[in-house]
Amino acid sequence: MSLPNLEDYFPDWKEREALAEGMIPLIGKLYRKNVVVYCYGRAMYNQSVTQLMKTHRYVRQVAKNELSEFESFPVLEAMSRLDLGPCHVDLGKLATKFMAESAENETDAEAFVRRECESVIGTRRQPISQPQDIVLYGFGRIGRLLARLLIEKTGSGDQLRLRAIVVRKGGEDDLMKRASLLRRDSVHGGFQGTIRVDEENQCIIANGNVIRVIYAGSPAEVDYEALGIRDAIVIDNTGAWRDMQGLSQHLAGRGASKVVLTAPGKGEVKNIVAGINFEDMGSDDRVLAAGSCTTNAIVPVLKAVNDSFGIVNGHMETVHAYTNDQNLIDNYHKKNRRGRGAPLNMVITETGASSAVVKLLPELEGKLTGNAIRVPTPNVSLAILNLTLGRTTSEEEIREFLRDTALHSSLQRQIDFTASPELVSSDLVGNRHACVVDGEALIVKDDRIVLYVWYDNEFGYACQVVRVAQKLAGIRYPLIPEDVVKMGF
Repeated sequence: MSLPNLEDYFPDWKEREALAEGMIPLIGKLYRKNVVVYCYGRAMYNQSVTQLMKTHRYVRQVAKNELSEFESFPVLEAMSRLDLGPCHVDLGKLATKFMAESAENETDAEAFVRRECESVIGTRRQPISQPQDIVLYGFGRIGRLLARLLIEKTGSGDQLRLRAIVVRKGGEDDLMKRASLLRRDSVHGGFQGTIRVDEENQCIIANGNVIRVIYAGSPAEVDYEALGIRDAIVIDNTGAWRDMQGLSQHLAGRGASKVVLTAPGKGEVKNIVAGINFEDMGSDDRVLAAGSCTTNAIVPVLKAVNDSFGIVNGHMETVHAYTNDQNLIDNYHKKNRRGRGAPLNMVITETGASSAVVKLLPELEGKLTGNAIRVPTPNVSLAILNLTLGRTTSEEEIREFLRDTALHSSLQRQIDFTASPELVSSDLVGNRHACVVDGEALIVKDDRIVLYVWYDNEFGYACQVVRVAQKLAGIRYPLIPEDVVKMGF
C-alpha cells in the first residue's frame, strides 16, 4: 500500500483555502439577491473562509463522500453567472449530484447548473410579497440572540426586518447598556458587525439596521404605527404571558398583527416546532408559541425514531444548563430546589417537555415520562432518551439511520449528527440545529436504545423561533436541486 506524500497536505490546504476565499463574494452576491446557499442544510452565507472549509470537512466525514472545495467551487461559479431568482440552493447536494453524473459521463458544470436551476432562472418572485416587520418584546438572552439572527438574515431587506425592541427602562444609560449587551456576549462571543447608538432618535443601528428602542410597561402602551411599523410580528421573549388572553394584549397595540411566544403556550395557544407541525398553522392564526428549547430538541428525534421503528415507551431526562430563572446564590425561590445556587449545584427539577411531546406527537400518548437536572454550565444541554422500540435493532442500524436523517430528511435543519468521540458541551455553542445526535454515545440492546441528544438551548432554540416567524410571515423559497427534500426552514 502506498503511503501519502506528507508534503502534499499543505499545498492542498492552500489550494482549497483559496477556493473558499473565492466563494465568499459569490455567496454574498447571491445572498443579496435572495439566493440562499447551503451545504447539506448548513448555511454558507456570512461564513468565514475556515468555516466554509469546516463545512466541507463535516460533509466528507458524515456524508462519507469526496465533496471538497474543488468540486463545489465550479458549481457555485456557474451559479453566479446565471440570472437566478430567489431560491434556496443546497450547493453540497448539487455538487455531489454533479460529481455522480461526471463519473458516468463527462458533464459540463455550466450546462449542469443551468439545467438544475432552470425553474428559477430569470424569475423575480420574492419569497414574500413585502418585507415583514418584526418587533422583539423583551431583550434578554433569547431576545438578543434573535436580534443577532434577524440582523444576519436581513439579506436584501425584503424578508424579515427587525424594526424595534420593547423593554422597561432601566436607567438613564439604558440605551447604551442595551447596545453593549448586544455587542458582547460571554457565551456566544462578539457581535459580527458594527453597532452604533443614536440617542437622539432612541435607536440602535446594527449593520445598517435601524432598531427602535421603545420603553413601555405593557403592550397596550405601544403605538408601533407612529414609528412607521405596520402589521408587525411581535416575538414575546419575556414569558410574562403564556395564554391567549395575556398574549393577545400585544394585538391591542397599533401596528401589531401577530404574536410568537418563545416559551410553551398554554390553553388555546398552538405550540409550533419548526419542521414538525407547520401544517397546524392556519391562515387565521394570530397568536402562536414556539415551545420550549427542550421540546424543540427532542421532538424531531422522537418523531424520526417513532416513524421508522415505533416507540413502545420511554423516559426522557434533560441535563440542562442553568438559566436566569435560578438563583445565583442560595435564596428564596417559589419552586422547589431552584433557590439553591445555580453555579454550585446539580438541581433536580421538573420539565414539561414530555407532556408537550404528546401534544405534537399524539401517537406517543401515555408512552413517555420525563424529568430534568439543572447543572452548573451556562449553555448547551443534553437530553437522554431511553426508549423501548417496536422491534429489535442494532447499534449500526440506529447510527446509520440517524446520520441519514440528519443529512437527507426533511428534518435536516432540526437534527444534526456528530461522530466525534471527544465532543463535549462547549463544542456545540452556536450550533444552529434544534439538536445534535451523538453517534458515539449510542447504547443499543435488542429493542432498547439510549440516545444522547445535545442542544444549544439558547442559540439553537433561537434559530427554531426564527423559522417559525418565517413560516408565519409566509416566506417560501423554491428549492434547488428540486429533488432535495423540503427543509423545515
